Amino acid sequence: MNKSDDDGAIQKKYSDALNVAVQFFDVQKAGKLNEDKITWRGDSALEDGSTVKLDLSKGMYDAGDHMKFGFPMAFTATVLSWSILEYGDQMEAVNQLGTAQDSLKWITDFLIHAHPSDNVLYVQVGDPVSDHKCWDRPEDMTEKRPVFQVNASSPGSDVAAEAAAALASASLVFKKKDSDYSSTLLKHAKQLFSFADKYRGSYCDSIPGSATYYNSTGYGDELLWAASWLYHATGDRSYLQYVTGSNGNDFADFGNPSWFSWDNKLPGIQVLLARLTFLGEKDTSNSGLQQYRETAEAVMCGLIPDSPTATSSRTDGGLVWVSDWNALQQPVAAAFLASVYSDYLLTSGKRQFSCSGSTFKSSDLKKFARSQADYVLGDNPMKLSYLVGYGDKYPQFVHHRGASIPADASTGCSDGWKWLSSTDPNPNVAMGALVGGPFKNDSYVDDRNNTMQTEPSTYNSAAMVGLLSGLVTTSSVVQSFN
Repeated sequence: MNKSDDDGAIQKKYSDALNVAVQFFDVQKAGKLNEDKITWRGDSALEDGSTVKLDLSKGMYDAGDHMKFGFPMAFTATVLSWSILEYGDQMEAVNQLGTAQDSLKWITDFLIHAHPSDNVLYVQVGDPVSDHKCWDRPEDMTEKRPVFQVNASSPGSDVAAEAAAALASASLVFKKKDSDYSSTLLKHAKQLFSFADKYRGSYCDSIPGSATYYNSTGYGDELLWAASWLYHATGDRSYLQYVTGSNGNDFADFGNPSWFSWDNKLPGIQVLLARLTFLGEKDTSNSGLQQYRETAEAVMCGLIPDSPTATSSRTDGGLVWVSDWNALQQPVAAAFLASVYSDYLLTSGKRQFSCSGSTFKSSDLKKFARSQADYVLGDNPMKLSYLVGYGDKYPQFVHHRGASIPADASTGCSDGWKWLSSTDPNPNVAMGALVGGPFKNDSYVDDRNNTMQTEPSTYNSAAMVGLLSGLVTTSSVVQSFN
């Protein structure tokens, strides 16, 4: 039995779950693997980028197939960086910090290689049409792997700015551990932000096929997100002015709470910039920052069940409900933000905030965060852990090629389809996979062909790692990232 949340004790449930959750990044790694952490995985995609004389072998497959999509991959890195920056001490207390840093570097190495010159960024490896004609292990891929770039004439402000955010945040993670690498990350982040801001346009217009899979609904949020991280990383007030000036007015959508995801960074920006009003800025009266904080609090007020402005869209089991497809993404990401915001309140000594006249405490936000984590870990009507490898009962038919095919099977592109339709559980456990999740009636159909519910993703996992890290102990966040 765990001790009370008030004594700083490690909460074993969340520690055990974190140990599982971080492993999914090892499941998803492409390239030459340094260690045999996942016994059924091996080297793959070693020739990625060779057609343009670049080494794009690293990075991670986004979900259950073998595509490398730069937009969600970079977001995975940004959220993982943020999680480490806020909760690195908690991760270290349960021996997961090194694993998280290694996974982060696997992506940032890829992003550096994908940025060979100031205004060029390679943002996709693989053709989704041909990739989805195959069901094979990544180690056995034979299909061609074309690469796609954004540049000055075919811009991609959204993906370039997200990459800038990833590299800027990661530069803070590695600042003390490897100062030279940190400097390299920051150099690329600055260049990518300048490229994204100067040559504005959506990557989906430049690479039309990408919209089917990761359609960006706008690049303004990514520009603000990147500038916010660059301000944290550099202290250069021009980045602060960028987010509090006309760009904030144009893109921040002040006063309108929304859901944090690979496409919508606004709630993340609002919380990250609110941090400055709690812990960072001497000038806390900065009206631009206050607008971000007020909107962040509107987001928080929408999450607490007893708030006058609470979202009514929840399952009977208590899960915040936003989307049928990949239902767990938004509640887990929202719970991560709630945990972070709760700890800003706690660390700064401002333990209360108001929702339309009703007062709530930092502990109310942490309680909400815990409720969403507990739902994922099995406290739900299905009594099913949606985190693969955690607990006694978790999905057995995860939509994931590598997990579904025996490690000793030699499959080409098309002769592996029998494993997709097999009625046997996956022979390999995709440890740490956070599947899409339940329907609104709290039900779940464990079927490999049910991609809506059974396909995992790296960005789901990044938010889950952040959420669990914030629950491992009675946490408080660091005063400064530097």
